[in-house]
Amino acid sequence: MDCRLVVAQTNPALGDLGKNLEDHLQRIDAAVGTADLILFPELSLTGYFLRDQVEEVALTPEDAFLRPLLERSKHISIAFGFVERSREGRLYNALGFLEDGRFLSVHRKVHLVSYGLFDEGRDFAAGEQFKLIESRHGRFGPLICEDMWHMPSAYSYFLDDADALLVASASPARGVEAPGPGLASQRTWNILLQASALLYRTWVAYASRVGWEDGIGFGGGSRVLDPQANTRAALEGLEPGVLAASMDSGALRRARSELPLRRDEKPGILAAELARHVPLLSALSAEHALQHE
Repeated sequence: MDCRLVVAQTNPALGDLGKNLEDHLQRIDAAVGTADLILFPELSLTGYFLRDQVEEVALTPEDAFLRPLLERSKHISIAFGFVERSREGRLYNALGFLEDGRFLSVHRKVHLVSYGLFDEGRDFAAGEQFKLIESRHGRFGPLICEDMWHMPSAYSYFLDDADALLVASASPARGVEAPGPGLASQRTWNILLQASALLYRTWVAYASRVGWEDGIGFGGGSRVLDPQANTRAALEGLEPGVLAASMDSGALRRARSELPLRRDEKPGILAAELARHVPLLSALSAEHALQHE
């Protein structure tokens, strides 16, 4: 795994597919020749608080609108956020991965947010799996924002021996007046990303959007961490921008040799414990669903 990565921190125009596509193409064209992969934030092609626009901006992977991206993926792999319309008509908050002129993967956000400012379940169906991307540049585990906050998500890719987690986010900016440097929300994300890199001995690439929608600001803080949780590149401000980092297999080997956590993991014990807890968790989930009908 040797991958020259560009992370794009963008400010999508809400509901404006054409404008956002043009922004994507400009950033992609600028990266061709110097990068192997470019990663965009969550819903980078549409904006986040779509509400009644969600049907209008939904696309199937076969949609002609995506052809310029597919064409460019012959020269650079592309991970971007969009609203996917399935053959059954369901809509998903999705991260598409394009390579060699085709869709190599579509990750559908599994953990939809239904607290605080958010009610993603109103607009989207939930994804049902975490599927490793087998790219010519490495083995990647795609995650979308809230997915990262649930331990089994990244753990699944840890068991799959992923080289890197690709995390696309549209996280609000919080804690402007909280003690400490920068935004409290950025510091919290940094802790989460560092813990994942350290525990799973993996590269972590985080693309987080900026800008404002409906009075809500987004926190940025895009960055790349190595398998020992060192920050290799970061955007600390709240402006659009790009960062570049090289993710190499040598860093993976060193980190995993120093601390061979995957070698010593015991997933069979975890599977047995999960089987014991599943009936209780299923009952709690059903109760929660009834309370929110």
